[in-house]
Amino acid sequence: MRKLTCLLLFCAIVLPARSLDRQSSQDYRARRVALASKTGGDAIVMFAATESEGPNDLFGFKQNENFFYLTGWSEPGAALLIAPAVPAREGKPARAYEEILFLPAHNLSQEKWTGPKLGPENPRARALSGVDRVEVLDRMREELVRLLPAPRATVYSDLAQAGETSPATEPLAWLARSNAFPNTSFVDVKPQLAQMRMIKDAGEIERMRHAADASVAAHLAALRALKPGITEREISALMQYEFEKRGCERPAYAPIVGAGFNSTVLHYSEDSGTVQAGDLVLMDVAGEYAMYASDITRTAPANGKFTARQRELYDIVLQAQQAAMDAFQSGKYVINPRGTGNSLYKIAYDYINTHGHDLQGQPLGKYFIHGLSHYIGLEVHDAGDNNALLDKGMVFSLEPGIYIPEENIGIRIEDDVWVDPTGKLVLLSTGLPRTAEEVEKAMKKD
Repeated sequence: MRKLTCLLLFCAIVLPARSLDRQSSQDYRARRVALASKTGGDAIVMFAATESEGPNDLFGFKQNENFFYLTGWSEPGAALLIAPAVPAREGKPARAYEEILFLPAHNLSQEKWTGPKLGPENPRARALSGVDRVEVLDRMREELVRLLPAPRATVYSDLAQAGETSPATEPLAWLARSNAFPNTSFVDVKPQLAQMRMIKDAGEIERMRHAADASVAAHLAALRALKPGITEREISALMQYEFEKRGCERPAYAPIVGAGFNSTVLHYSEDSGTVQAGDLVLMDVAGEYAMYASDITRTAPANGKFTARQRELYDIVLQAQQAAMDAFQSGKYVINPRGTGNSLYKIAYDYINTHGHDLQGQPLGKYFIHGLSHYIGLEVHDAGDNNALLDKGMVFSLEPGIYIPEENIGIRIEDDVWVDPTGKLVLLSTGLPRTAEEVEKAMKKD
């Protein structure tokens, strides 16, 4: 036991925090300061996920997205306290801005199972985190009592919706029971964070490019491997191998590989079918890098060549996507999936509905059964306001589709796009075939 204790303490001193590709500490501090400016001087208390939360047994521990956004800290069980600067008023002295990262004390028994953690006693903890002060989690109650105004206070935190829980649920309840708060009102901080997260900085775009590039490579490998007789699961496994080989930690969402009729099922998840000659195969698969998601879909013919009908419908979907891209103007359109005049969805829907028919001669609009876009970032369906005008710094998907079960044809073309600092729409998922000719060329076997 003594050897184990010494080893764990040694590792805790020399090992850095979990090795995600972290942005500069200045980036995270700028976000904390910006968030503090949105609370009217009230404190912010945030909690990391714990090792008992999330799909740990499947993909390992994953940090809470909002906590990571503010800290870049990827280890479990931490907490963050931000006390905004407050001017002197009503006889009370001014208070300078303060921020404290609280790290849990070592649990040597748990670390034997899940690996050594960086503790608050580590002299490198402050430099690695970039937070002004690092304290042991046990001191959080003491610091709250010191910083929160008496007899009343307002605290912003990641509050759960009714019937749900968040990383803050149990810690806030414990702090309340331990008399850490005066007469306190709690306010959900997620709306402020969602507004901030809509606009990506340069470091975020760099990591999203990495996720997209790795996912593009996975799709190219899938196109080369696709043929009758291969299983959907083989394609899914190949794609995951390819993007994880390029640094992605995990899939950004449950992979979807559907052949034939399965291509018409939007959230098909079994990936258990075998690709048949003549099938279209829809592949909605992408990786996550440094917590940032990619979201890419391609549809390809199992035989390497589209039939005339498949090609007709594929071209309609592609041109609907292109129509939305061509129409885009920064600050003019919204992401609202069922918007009207200023919605990119309407442009894509109208194109699909006026450029083809089903076998009964009916317009195709009724087969475009989902929205065109969603924000992408730390979550594949990222936080944000669907009624906000799409503007500089935003990243979102463009994913028109047609799904006709009676023809066993499902087609979706999905790319990730970014509005750059000049207002130009930039394709992040670049290098991947989009046209039918490009898809067929990528599938040719040498």
